[in-house]
Amino acid sequence: MAERAASTWAELSKQERDRYGGKLSGIYGHEGDEPAYNTLTLDKHEALRLICDRLIHAGLWQFVGRIVNVYGVGGVGMYFSPVGDLATELDRRRDFTRWFARHHDNSGGFLEKGRKHASLHFLYIDPPEGERKWHVHLDLYGGWGSVITGMQHLYWERWKKYRPDWRIMKQWAD
Repeated sequence: MAERAASTWAELSKQERDRYGGKLSGIYGHEGDEPAYNTLTLDKHEALRLICDRLIHAGLWQFVGRIVNVYGVGGVGMYFSPVGDLATELDRRRDFTRWFARHHDNSGGFLEKGRKHASLHFLYIDPPEGERKWHVHLDLYGGWGSVITGMQHLYWERWKKYRPDWRIMKQWAD
């Protein structure tokens, strides 16, 4: 089965253009949301849609400022600059925890609780100088979804280094 082509900015609904408006300009050196979006490959379009939908559902999309990078192969996630104090927002929420959220090469992180699949995982780095750098990705098995998915998360994503692409994550992200 042939893979469909990536969409263009003009093919997006008004709602999608409004969601991405002001967030894509500058990605990969492209000025303006339309040219930036039009250069993204299919995997990046699909990853952006999945992450955006999950963040909207979690009430966190408004904290995403300029998107620096997005990927849909070898995992589904994006690097971004926040708008507002994202750490304080995640700290005060009962559906996120810092427990076991940090990776060895990051300053800190937050894991979404209560979701068995396609759970949000935020990571950040505090550079010696400058602003905190944020990343969010979808974990196939939610570390705080249940005891079973917690063990599956450790096995597949931590020990086996399995990073599902957007096709796999799409079936779980709704």
